[in-house]
Amino acid sequence: MYQDISRSIEACAAHYGEEAEAVKAYLIEGQAKALALPNRGPLKFDADGNIDAEILDAYAEYGFYIFEDVLSQDELKDIEADIKKMRENFPAHMGAATDGQGRPALGADNKAPTLQWARPLSDPLGGTDIFNGRHQVKLFEPEAPETAPPAVPVYLAGSLQFSPACLRTYAHPGLLKMAEAINGPDFVPFTEGLFIKDAGLGAAVSWHQDGDTHWDSPDFDKDIHGFNFMGQVYGSTAVNGVWVIPGSHKIGRANIAEMVEAAGTERLPDAVPLICNPGDVVINSRQIIHGSFANTGFEPRLSVNFGFHKRSSVLNVCGAGMHAEATIMDEAFIDKRSRLIGLAIDARRQRFPEETPYHYEPFAHRQDEFKWSAAAQAGLKDYNLMDLSI
Repeated sequence: MYQDISRSIEACAAHYGEEAEAVKAYLIEGQAKALALPNRGPLKFDADGNIDAEILDAYAEYGFYIFEDVLSQDELKDIEADIKKMRENFPAHMGAATDGQGRPALGADNKAPTLQWARPLSDPLGGTDIFNGRHQVKLFEPEAPETAPPAVPVYLAGSLQFSPACLRTYAHPGLLKMAEAINGPDFVPFTEGLFIKDAGLGAAVSWHQDGDTHWDSPDFDKDIHGFNFMGQVYGSTAVNGVWVIPGSHKIGRANIAEMVEAAGTERLPDAVPLICNPGDVVINSRQIIHGSFANTGFEPRLSVNFGFHKRSSVLNVCGAGMHAEATIMDEAFIDKRSRLIGLAIDARRQRFPEETPYHYEPFAHRQDEFKWSAAAQAGLKDYNLMDLSI
């Protein structure tokens, strides 16, 4: 069973005036199409402990898969407790150096990007040159409530430095086994963050494809720009969730502006929403066409995002300069950034000792070097200055 979002669908459609009925139909039909696809279910393994072939086939075909009930209730409670603590320490308003209690705000003295803000229900990236202009069109911006603040938080970059619970989720052994199946046993990190989509306020993210460096590569394939995991803390719906175009990860770089013009609407007809319950985790190719509309509904969404790359996609490549400063990512650079995996594995081992920890092949003889502690957690400050952005 999934959340009943009928009230949110009505609230969303009401913003669109004469298009209200078309919007309502789009949301309802999109949800039905999404739930009819054969790409959701529990994490399953074969007799050798590898990811079930049907999962890999479905991911290859559609460019995304929804793993159901991956995060336990204990893990979700841990994440929610960290989120509550972090939000209490968010800047009192955009640009503030202190939180609502006058304490130094979370991320206030970081060099790396941390909390990003936007005007409520806006599309801050659409139609701009930000991220090399990959958000080609601006989505509809509903009118925000009169009581809305001038700006709301939308994304927390480098989240693993602020949340031990998110660090532990990063080392979920089943999810890392999926990373290995897609990117090989020597897979490497990408970036990590929290997407915040508060009820009635959350900003839109215009249609786009991630990735920047390898679209014209002679070695181009559907996995060359890596993937993201999106752990759902409160669930995901047709109103507050990400929408994707199944199979679009295989087509190369798309002209999204032309697609919107041809459709006559920003509501791309082939797209479906990611419908999830709390504890579900989505894996989606970074090359898939995806985006999300402003959250005019009553349900919040908070996604714990983290991604991985093939080592061959980043080794001795100059970064794209989107998530971190562009630099040549050599073996030493990759090794240093990958140590977060080793630390996360030990952090998870301490919290969930009944689990069999994931065996990360590049650290096969070094895992004992990585010991999580409060001091080690504090030492992660600004680790995202070394995000492997391509």
